[in-house]
Amino acid sequence: MNVKRIVSAVASLAVGLGVFVAVAPQVSAATNWQMPFPCGQTWTGQTRGPNDANPHSPLAAIDFSRTNAQGDTVVASASGTVKRVENLGNASYGRWIEIDHGSGWTTRYAHLASQSVSVGQSVSQGQKIGTVGSTGNSTGPHLHFEQLKSGTPQRVVMNGSQALYYGSKSYKSNNKCGGATNPYTPVEACGSGYKVIDGANVTGGRVSLLYNASNGYNCVVTIKTTKIGTASDVGAFLEPQGGSRATDRGNFAYYAGPVKKKAAGTCVKWGGNVGSSSYTSAFEHCG
Repeated sequence: MNVKRIVSAVASLAVGLGVFVAVAPQVSAATNWQMPFPCGQTWTGQTRGPNDANPHSPLAAIDFSRTNAQGDTVVASASGTVKRVENLGNASYGRWIEIDHGSGWTTRYAHLASQSVSVGQSVSQGQKIGTVGSTGNSTGPHLHFEQLKSGTPQRVVMNGSQALYYGSKSYKSNNKCGGATNPYTPVEACGSGYKVIDGANVTGGRVSLLYNASNGYNCVVTIKTTKIGTASDVGAFLEPQGGSRATDRGNFAYYAGPVKKKAAGTCVKWGGNVGSSSYTSAFEHCG
């Protein structure tokens, strides 16, 4: 196996607090890192050096952003085991995740809107772990991403190449391209604690209704079975009886949703679509 040179971005919990960690010398990477986004997506990655007006902390971190990024899927850059799932509120990283990839390598994903994995869970490369947000010390929706070796910041490598330091550059994800099987499941999309309680097939996908007994929330997601990895029209909605309907519809590569509403003891109407093929339930699951 060819050994690649990597310098990845490390996280210091003092992010945004004016504490900077020096960038370590390059070390050999033992894994085939990919971008932390689904296949085919294009994101702008920004790195900021010590001479910039607002240097990055740590200096080797990279911020990913694009138009309407709030709620977009974040995936594991490589396979591994979830090491930390943290919520620091309005400080530092806000909601963030750390994954252990073995041989001293870890990655961090910060400012998340949601986290859909738990500590100790095994994740595959390209598997959804959360969604883009603006939690913690953040001024707008983006993903703060880092790669670390034995806790030391390394410059980020993706798709076999090192990211640009310092400045901004567009990157296209090669993560989980193609394939006849959707790599995502309804439970992965909705998150830990949710269980599928109903489902309906539509042409090109399946709509699933899930429930989390611990918090009383329902969740709806439409998983595609056609045009997997290619953006196409797909949607999901959830409407508690007597409440407003929440809908997620757009051109997505793998699924629409998750759409979540609290509805303990309340009937719900749910459904979704793939293209022109759609499903809408009656008000049901009232208990």
